[in-house]
Amino acid sequence: MVNESEFIARLQDPKSKENAFRELLQLYKERLYWHIRKIVLNHADADDVLQNTFIKIYRSIDKFKGESKLFSWMYRIATNESITLINKNAKRLQITNEEYQDRAINNLTADVYFEGDAIQLQLQKAIATLPEKQQLVFNMRYFDDLKYKDIAEILETSEGALKASYHIAAKKIEAFLTAD
Repeated sequence: MVNESEFIARLQDPKSKENAFRELLQLYKERLYWHIRKIVLNHADADDVLQNTFIKIYRSIDKFKGESKLFSWMYRIATNESITLINKNAKRLQITNEEYQDRAINNLTADVYFEGDAIQLQLQKAIATLPEKQQLVFNMRYFDDLKYKDIAEILETSEGALKASYHIAAKKIEAFLTAD
């Protein structure tokens, strides 16, 4: 890929926006899908959130000022869209977000797109027991292998707080997995 500021300029230029956006889709759709999928857990929901994320990116790219990396900005949008979906679905079902996440975990085994084994299912159950922020931090660090600096940019918090959240999350997951 060309340098980021040139790419952003192409995304913000009405003459090159369509082609640049197609490039952006190719570069990030799979990565963002899996980030979203780890939050919402369900394939159909992840597809919907991914589509909403790219619509929001397309509509908002002109307002992007480059105060963070483009990828961090897009991850933030994807994260917020994922949380919005969970909140909306939980509210619609008149249950808590935690109950909604429990249902999503229980439905994983029936999801034809879930390719995990029993161990991965246990890990997902363990992650679901974490508070929302710890879930996000754990997923971004453990699965997406993001640097704390990038996660801090995405979640708009300090690296120190993230390191503490990750450490606590890892301990809770370890305790959950070794409890039986």
